[in-house]
Amino acid sequence: MAEKNSSFSQSDGSSGGQGASRADLYREWVDMALLTPIRVAWDDWRTQVGSIIIGFYLLLGTVGVALVEPPVQGQGDRYVPPFQDWSVPLGTNDIGASILSATVHATPPMLQMITAGAVFSTAIATVIGTVSGYKGGLTDRVLTTFTDIAMTIPGLPLIILLAALFEPTNPAVIGILITINAWAGLARSIRSQVLSLRDHSYVEASRIMGAPTHRILVDDIIPNIMPYVLINFVNSARNVIFGSVALYYLGILGGVHENWGIMLDGAYNGGAIYSLDVLHWLFVPMIAIVGISFGFVLFAQGTEKLFNPRIRARHAETVEDDNAPYQQ
Repeated sequence: MAEKNSSFSQSDGSSGGQGASRADLYREWVDMALLTPIRVAWDDWRTQVGSIIIGFYLLLGTVGVALVEPPVQGQGDRYVPPFQDWSVPLGTNDIGASILSATVHATPPMLQMITAGAVFSTAIATVIGTVSGYKGGLTDRVLTTFTDIAMTIPGLPLIILLAALFEPTNPAVIGILITINAWAGLARSIRSQVLSLRDHSYVEASRIMGAPTHRILVDDIIPNIMPYVLINFVNSARNVIFGSVALYYLGILGGVHENWGIMLDGAYNGGAIYSLDVLHWLFVPMIAIVGISFGFVLFAQGTEKLFNPRIRARHAETVEDDNAPYQQ
């Protein structure tokens, strides 16, 4: 009986140790995959400020549109200055519509354009540039030729032509349209970086060990180019902002949705650049455009350290001390 009790206690101890080990592995994975990147990014003031700015615009485009009524004619008197009538805190335009309402309700379509355009151009460039640079040979020649053709097509005339042909109204489609060939230059730059990375010792070691190509790209190549990709993602987002505003301002895109470019066009035609009494009509959308661009730039600069393995290791928490009782 003593031997049986002893055996039962040993088996219980081993099962408890295995359970603790699985829990520790799960905790370690959560720490490395989720918590460590957050600690690394939040350690930089630029990330903090950029996150606050981007979060503000996200709230503006979700909660704000539910709290602020849409802009309509006659919400107040014409050309009310800002901070004079708190029913229209940022003033009104030439038809008495609230400028605050117009700015808030222009935010959701803008966020959709930014997301669709930046993700489309960055994803296409990363895939084509990485595969082209790593594979070489016929694959490289075909993808490079395709990229060169895309680079030779003038971007603005192509966008104007496609906008006139299809007359898109969906913000996501407009975002992709604005970046229809913007990915080409980034793809060439990524290809050049991958060409210098593919002969490094750690990449060669993965090939010798028989790692498949997609694992080498995901584990060894892409993490080393991610800071550059992230910066260009932000640049693509800023290009979508400025491009959409310009196209709406010029009247190339239809005015189905509220847009800061339409507000700028209305302010210009309404004489905002000639009269101080209506200058707020011009300044409010300009501040909205500059603010979101500034937030993206700060966020990208602050998150560059995310892909530095030494910095990530410094911020990672270990569970070795917690495992000590089970290792004895």
